[in-house]
Amino acid sequence: MDFALTQDQQILRDEIVAFARRELTEGVIERDRNQEFPHDLWLKCGEMGLQGLPVPEEYGGLGLDPVSTAVALEALGYGSADSGLSFSICAHLLACVIPITMHGSEEQKRKYLPKLSNGTMIAVNAMSEPGTGSDAYAMKTRAIRDGNGYRINGTKIWSTNGPVADLAIVYAMTDIEKGYYGGTSVFLVEKGQGGFMPGQKFEKMGLRTSPIGEVVLDNVWVPDAALVAGEGAGTNIFTQSMEWERVCIGAKHCGTMQRLLEKSIDYAKERTAFGQAIGKYEAVSHKIADMKIRLDAARLITYKGASRLDKARDVAIDASMTKIFVAEALVQTALDTVQIFGGNGYTTEYEVERALRDSIGGKIYSGTNEIQRNILAKWLGL
Repeated sequence: MDFALTQDQQILRDEIVAFARRELTEGVIERDRNQEFPHDLWLKCGEMGLQGLPVPEEYGGLGLDPVSTAVALEALGYGSADSGLSFSICAHLLACVIPITMHGSEEQKRKYLPKLSNGTMIAVNAMSEPGTGSDAYAMKTRAIRDGNGYRINGTKIWSTNGPVADLAIVYAMTDIEKGYYGGTSVFLVEKGQGGFMPGQKFEKMGLRTSPIGEVVLDNVWVPDAALVAGEGAGTNIFTQSMEWERVCIGAKHCGTMQRLLEKSIDYAKERTAFGQAIGKYEAVSHKIADMKIRLDAARLITYKGASRLDKARDVAIDASMTKIFVAEALVQTALDTVQIFGGNGYTTEYEVERALRDSIGGKIYSGTNEIQRNILAKWLGL
């Protein structure tokens, strides 16, 4: 197997790393402290095409295959220290843009994908609800036929980009009796439609530059044209988007781990204790060696998953394994980085405490790691 990047992928990676270092990192400590979403930087990312990486060129995207999309997102995670902004881009792209790209009508693609790809529209995935948690299909949001459209009522929660979104990918029950299999449908709901509004915004432990909150749908009427892929397609659409999200966010995590590894190596060479660089002590050097092992293993499982996203029926196995392994590898790498930096690592100035805070959510969002283990167990016949 050849694991080398193609020439085009290497150019793509280098361009995104250079862009992210130049444009996205300055001021992140203050943005994190103030929980500020950098809309100006979001638009700059749109100019680079980051919000439309796999979208066909005819709809305003870069037309990348899944592996090249993973390469781009790893480069973003490596080049930018603003993990919140990177996460908002991933949530927008993988949980919102992918469903429209893969399942939207021609009218929906032409109407939304160009603006979603260049960043002039921000999307939110409206799936989770209060009280449902990992039992996502126990939703109470209902879409009831009303004339030549649907009337939607419900409240969504944990909606990344919700407070700033222009378009919501709303999952609602259209047939309670069918439930999970054939009863869930997807609707595109635009900002400004009567009854559609952002609800409470939440403060978070990490990823604080990525806004998250409630999405409220109070008697919202949408036309038939807002329905994606017909009634009952919600389960298939959501499952596919989560496969993309679990794999490709893993790629972003790999970039972050590479950045933390390099920071740890540099610090271990420069910081001295008892007359020598701390990297000479096995307590430090072994942590760094383990970081390298985790990173390479994470890359292998991530890119294997990416290579199967558009080919394999059982890619859910790869997606769940990627989600579990890479998320947990990132947390451990971030924790070890803080430990290597010691007291300095506990301060905001060195920017590794934020990496640890940002990493924790990776074990929760996109389906908790416990749920991913349940998915794997079912695929294994248990």
